[in-house]
Amino acid sequence: MNKKLFILLVVLMSLSLIGIIFVQAYFINNTLENEEQQFTLSVKRSLSFVSKAIEQREFDINSRRLQHYIQSGAVADTTAIKQLILYQPDDAKNETIIYQNGILEESFKIPSLFFDIGLDSVSIKRITNKRVTQIFENTDLDGGYAINSKNTYENIGRLSYLEKAQFETSTRDQFKNFPIYRRVPSSVVRKMLDKQLKEDGINIDFEYAIYDQDLATKVQSENFELSQNSTYGIPVFLDNDNQSNFKLYVNFPARKKYRMSSIWSVILLSMLFTSIIVVAYTGAIYQLIRQRQISQIKSDFINNMTHEFKTPIATINLALDAIRNPKIIGDQEKVKRYLGMIKDENKRMHAQVENVLRISKLEKNELNISKERVKLHDLIEDAVTHIELIVEDRQGYVKTHLNAEKSSVLANETHFTNVIVNMLDNAVKYSEGPPKIDVYTENVGNNIILKVVDQGNGMSKQVQKRVFEKFYREHTGNVHNVKGHGLGLAYVKRIVEDHQGHISVESEKGKGSTFIVKLPLIS
Repeated sequence: MNKKLFILLVVLMSLSLIGIIFVQAYFINNTLENEEQQFTLSVKRSLSFVSKAIEQREFDINSRRLQHYIQSGAVADTTAIKQLILYQPDDAKNETIIYQNGILEESFKIPSLFFDIGLDSVSIKRITNKRVTQIFENTDLDGGYAINSKNTYENIGRLSYLEKAQFETSTRDQFKNFPIYRRVPSSVVRKMLDKQLKEDGINIDFEYAIYDQDLATKVQSENFELSQNSTYGIPVFLDNDNQSNFKLYVNFPARKKYRMSSIWSVILLSMLFTSIIVVAYTGAIYQLIRQRQISQIKSDFINNMTHEFKTPIATINLALDAIRNPKIIGDQEKVKRYLGMIKDENKRMHAQVENVLRISKLEKNELNISKERVKLHDLIEDAVTHIELIVEDRQGYVKTHLNAEKSSVLANETHFTNVIVNMLDNAVKYSEGPPKIDVYTENVGNNIILKVVDQGNGMSKQVQKRVFEKFYREHTGNVHNVKGHGLGLAYVKRIVEDHQGHISVESEKGKGSTFIVKLPLIS
């Protein structure tokens, strides 16, 4: 994949993911704001209802007291009558209609003991209405004129709406400065609030209070705290000018929890699906990067394999050309030498192909590894002989420090010898100067520890994390100063793990590397 296209895909996917997260966050925030608005409207509606209910309760109580006083035989102190008479002739029907409407206003002075408001008496009026409609028939008598009564309709009743309005007006004026705790008990306020809030769907704990000109009164709950941000209020006991010194407040300590509970399931689902998208996105990006790395590694592998095969093929071609030379073909020693070179280069290519096939079979679990009891020290000695000449040729050394008292392990002799040879060969290849290699063994519990220590180039922390990956080699551009194709240590790791062992590396750039193999002992 083109690098620019790859970066473009990553940027577009990242922007899409960020956009999805922002949309989810906006949706959740918008839902919370709507829930807050709905909650506020419900609370204010409940408070408005309770405020009116408290006022109506006061009117009802005082009205019952008044009725009881009047029914007990109280006599009006003053009486006033107002009357309206309408005369309407109807020539078409030869009738005359007379309409009378009279209002009787009785004033009572009620002792203050009925209301306990600190006044000597309270003046209350009772209004009665009498309506009479009379229909007369017009009659001519010898040139004169007379009317005879035909029908009479009479209706006597109480003007209750006028009484109510007058009573409420009077009550507001007289109780305006009366202490609030004597007008409504705290328990009544709590009961009304609790009932109304539940009817409006707000079923959470609340605290309440009635304040008089921003001063607390006795009508409040124990834990009420006035806060401008979280307290809702409404005037109560309005006077005849729609003004009031009293205000009913209510707040909800668990308001945030209640608000969140209504959309908690939505938030959880949103977070769940967003997390799935993030995980899927991360996995996709990781796979893209991984595939790009694998593609690069395979390209490097092909380049290295081409280079590794190119040299022996060229050597074989040169040797064959030399043998065909008439001057050389008669010289048996030179012919044997060139044939030996051909054989060695052929072995080298065969070993490389076998290495690739071996790791491929390990990947598919097709490699048959039979294990038997062997001495690890014997395998080490055998492996050292494989590279001893190469090391001596470069004026280096391989020293063994076999300090483990027990070295019997269950292993495949051939494959585990190859493991040690690979680690030693790796130490030789990555030493620019004369290779200096030390091999140590020691017993730790029921395990034997094998360490291959070199003083070569070493490796960075980043390279250490990937050194056992298949096809991985430290990137050196197009320089092939170190032969190989990145399969040796991958093969080593797979074989060690197949023997229930563990391999790790400790290294520092420019100071060499230490490969550590841990294997279980057998008795």
